[in-house]
Amino acid sequence: MNARTRVLVATAVPAERDAVARAFPGPADEVRLPGATLLRTDGGHDLLAAGVGPALAAASTATALTAAALAGTPYGLVVSAGIGGGFQPEAPVGSLVVADAITAADLGAETPDGFLPVTDLGFGTVTHLPPKSLVRGVAEATGARSGTVLTVSTVTGTATRAAALRTRHPGALAEGMEGFGVAEAAAAHGVPVLEIRAVSNPVGPRDRAAWRIGDALAALTGAFGKIAPALESWNTHDD
Repeated sequence: MNARTRVLVATAVPAERDAVARAFPGPADEVRLPGATLLRTDGGHDLLAAGVGPALAAASTATALTAAALAGTPYGLVVSAGIGGGFQPEAPVGSLVVADAITAADLGAETPDGFLPVTDLGFGTVTHLPPKSLVRGVAEATGARSGTVLTVSTVTGTATRAAALRTRHPGALAEGMEGFGVAEAAAAHGVPVLEIRAVSNPVGPRDRAAWRIGDALAALTGAFGKIAPALESWNTHDD
């Protein structure tokens, strides 16, 4: 990868997209797509508010990837970025997590013996693995911890569910709602994927008073201000 490689950064909502945009100097141009709008920065990064949840995130990301491919200007990397819940005490509020695995935590079936991932049912996939050298470079540049980031369709709101997730996924550091959907779209196009989460709240009992969304958005801006060299120096031959 080099400075001219095009990077698509997919967030859930405009507030996250705008937090990422603040890391890039200069104006950003709006590019209209079916059902979505990109912000195109001077540095080769396109910022997409892809929507909340894995389904809409996948659809919007796929739209952007397809439009770029048809225009003859394909992306070299897709980054799922945003705020999310952190598993305590490993990922405290305000910290950064970079995914070494992007896992759909609730894609499967409930059985009398417990939850079965869709892969145990004989089809599909539940995990995408970002490039190891890129994960390492981003973690070193930002001070982020690396671990599994879970994608959920229902945000965890109880200690019981948080404990169940940690039992099934002992390497989990954070949860979000879009990463797996973004990764599925990227995989369909053969494009590497990365996920970065700034922790806004603990995973567990729902306590809005404990959320620090502003701090997490600021951490997200800071992260993207630091990772440009890591993105530009990485190339696919490193993995």
